[in-house]
Amino acid sequence: MNRLAFLLISVFAIQAIALEKPVETDPRLHSDGKGWKLSQATIKDPKRPRVLLIGDSILSGYMAHAIRALDGKAYVDAWVNPYNQSEHLNTKVLPEVLAKGPYDVIHFNMGLHGWQEGRIKPGTFEPLTKGYVDAIKAKLPNARIIWASSTPVLLDGDVKKLDPVINGIILDHNRMAAKVMAECGVPVNDFYALLADKLDLARGGKDKFHWNGPAYQILGDKCVEAVLKALTNSKQP
Repeated sequence: MNRLAFLLISVFAIQAIALEKPVETDPRLHSDGKGWKLSQATIKDPKRPRVLLIGDSILSGYMAHAIRALDGKAYVDAWVNPYNQSEHLNTKVLPEVLAKGPYDVIHFNMGLHGWQEGRIKPGTFEPLTKGYVDAIKAKLPNARIIWASSTPVLLDGDVKKLDPVINGIILDHNRMAAKVMAECGVPVNDFYALLADKLDLARGGKDKFHWNGPAYQILGDKCVEAVLKALTNSKQP
């Protein structure tokens, strides 16, 4: 292979890495028709605060409401992705997204894509979650961080009952993540508690993960409330 060919292959390889798209292999955990992507606001006023919302397909359901509610107060980017806790996420993927900032507030969640056996090795959930927070603080030390717990998971075809296995794992992960956030001084937006007694707002049928509009309105309102509080606090000395 001559030098020119080697350089061309290297360039294409670098571009492929830069354009790496997240993939979810479990068909139950689809993107709900919205796709996995980073949506970025158009910056017109550099003095206006910037906010980054991070989440899975649940974020797709409430981000438009949050963006509208924060219009004129902050520019909002939204990163909808299927990642679960991992070293690759903490050291490679997340820093690349944070480089699109800087951001004044980061409201994040990850949980619905990490319950399957083998995706997160036993004993690594807490240190990897802490590593995620550490990665944000290392890249954006002045940003205010908010963590949102994962939402309930229902039984197939029944919007009145929770899946005892999957939802049990979600509860366990929420508990461990809340412990990490308390240790790191990160406030919690308890999305799980918001919807735990509103299971009738779930999509239902064969979709045990997603919700209807009124539920997303509730999540969006709570997200906006937390973000505005963080923006106010960020202005204080």
